Amino acid sequence: MTRTLDLAGGASAPPAGPRRVRRSSTRAAETRRKWYEIIGLTTPAIAVYVMFVLVPMGFAVYYSLYRWRGVGPPTDFVGFDNYVLAFQDPIFLDALRNNAVIVVGSLLVQGPIALAVALLLNRRFRGRTVFRLLVFVPYVLAEVTVGIMWKLILTDGGTMDALLRSIGLGGLVQAWLADLDVVIWTLLFVLTWKYVGFAIILLLAGLSNVPHELTEAAAIDGAGWWQIQRHVTLPLLGPTIRIWMFLSMIGSLQVFDVIWVTSVPAVRSLGASATMATYMVDNGFFARLWGYGNAVAVILFVISFVAALLFQRFLLRRDIQGALTGRAN
Repeated sequence: MTRTLDLAGGASAPPAGPRRVRRSSTRAAETRRKWYEIIGLTTPAIAVYVMFVLVPMGFAVYYSLYRWRGVGPPTDFVGFDNYVLAFQDPIFLDALRNNAVIVVGSLLVQGPIALAVALLLNRRFRGRTVFRLLVFVPYVLAEVTVGIMWKLILTDGGTMDALLRSIGLGGLVQAWLADLDVVIWTLLFVLTWKYVGFAIILLLAGLSNVPHELTEAAAIDGAGWWQIQRHVTLPLLGPTIRIWMFLSMIGSLQVFDVIWVTSVPAVRSLGASATMATYMVDNGFFARLWGYGNAVAVILFVISFVAALLFQRFLLRRDIQGALTGRAN
């Protein structure tokens, strides 16, 4: 390799141009390889998502614009009449109200119960593992099993009525699943029994990430147990609570299995125990009003989607921004 002389007559280093070119080409090759890996890994997931989520959603929107009974191609175009009919139906409005009751009731009932039990189970005592298992058992039971079990318990003259009479509270006996004013609260109780275990386990996982050094330091400074929970534990548990609230809200809007199995069809047809999902199946599948049922499905999706966006915008935004900031650092 030749050397060049500088103005002082000394030898200079060989030109670095080819080396820079080689480094640039190596970086370009690595970038292309990374993109190939990303495309190769994400393409199957994207294809499955498009095939089983976006395409059915597109068909649902398309069929919702027709009056169609599922036989032959849809030809009776009605535009948005199915959507207008849905919001004019008092049974559908009752279903919307019931979903709202379940959403608010789940947050206001399951949340405090789960938080109290999680704080209790986070302390060391004999039999804690067994108690955790018992609390989580209802959540792992199948929804159909839970629905059939509680339907047998709450039927007229069933286990619940016999228990109340045996302890002298026969005056509290109700037609738990037949009374139009009581059935939605009965179903809310069943849903709470079924899903509060999930909230407890989620909060226990969040509590395990609370540093013991902070609680010990607060105790050394003279803080009591309640002060430690209020000023140290609960603020650090905030992201976990908000995630649970999001999952509970979306699940309550789309609840179907337990309601469908537990409720009585005659009561559900009157709107007392109907939800948007059960209303969709009753009017779309069993009544063979496929266009109308698809319109209800689209309404359910839009409500859930808007609720998720609003929740993320106003409640999860701080957690997401914190995660992005931590990643950037």
